[in-house]
Amino acid sequence: MLEQVAAGALSVEEAAGQLASLGTEDLGYALLDHHRTARKGFSEVVYGGGKTPEQVAQIAERVFNAAGVVLVTRTGGEAYALIRKTMPEAQYSELGRLIWADRRPERPLVPGVLVAAAGTSDLGVAEEAAVTARLMGCEVDRLNDVGVAGLHRLADRFDRLRSARVIVAVAGMEGALPSVIGGLVAVPVIAVPTSVGYGASFNGLAALLAMLNSCAPGVAVVNIDNGFGAGYLAAIVVGAADKGIPEADTPAKSGRPAAPAARTGQALRLSADP
Repeated sequence: MLEQVAAGALSVEEAAGQLASLGTEDLGYALLDHHRTARKGFSEVVYGGGKTPEQVAQIAERVFNAAGVVLVTRTGGEAYALIRKTMPEAQYSELGRLIWADRRPERPLVPGVLVAAAGTSDLGVAEEAAVTARLMGCEVDRLNDVGVAGLHRLADRFDRLRSARVIVAVAGMEGALPSVIGGLVAVPVIAVPTSVGYGASFNGLAALLAMLNSCAPGVAVVNIDNGFGAGYLAAIVVGAADKGIPEADTPAKSGRPAAPAARTGQALRLSADP
């Protein structure tokens, strides 16, 4: 906004009006948060569950117009058909139940995120994690069907596990995959339990409890089927959420070695440097 004012593309009065509203937009049934990109490094994500296709389409259009990117989770083909009428560039993943559109300039992707799915039945949640991380600026590697029922499948891919900076491990049934991976690597493992399994799996509760009780250090757990939360956290871990927010003091300017940002946005960085 400051750059637009300086360039004459936005008047001081218009900028003051936008600041006064704190970037919100009231649709009556929803109060959109257009300021989230500045605070979190990524725009507001639309959760499609419980919303009508019309509501999903209208919210997505407004977010996209404000941020240039939008992600809708837990949605379907009917909402996608409506969104395509105003956003022809929108894409849809039936597997992950996701809709997204992105018109931002191309930028280098941050490497280091690996999403590992224990079984084919876990791929929907893994897709949600991978698409989320990719939209947030990450280069995402995928390992599919590497569950503990056949550990040799994982053993053949140790090099890819050890080259990652953060690993999202998605598993249902007994939820053992994150513990196995956590014992093999020195990077954070984000465990995602899925609601895949027979009766005693209790729709993912068994996997959730197993992951929470993991013996392997460095394993953190998100909620059942929460691929979005895992992908978002993975992007923060590798620092991708900071992309697009201007650096006030870069290592090249200061001569200091680079340090990871403590939180999204330079105004929230914690540092001992003056």
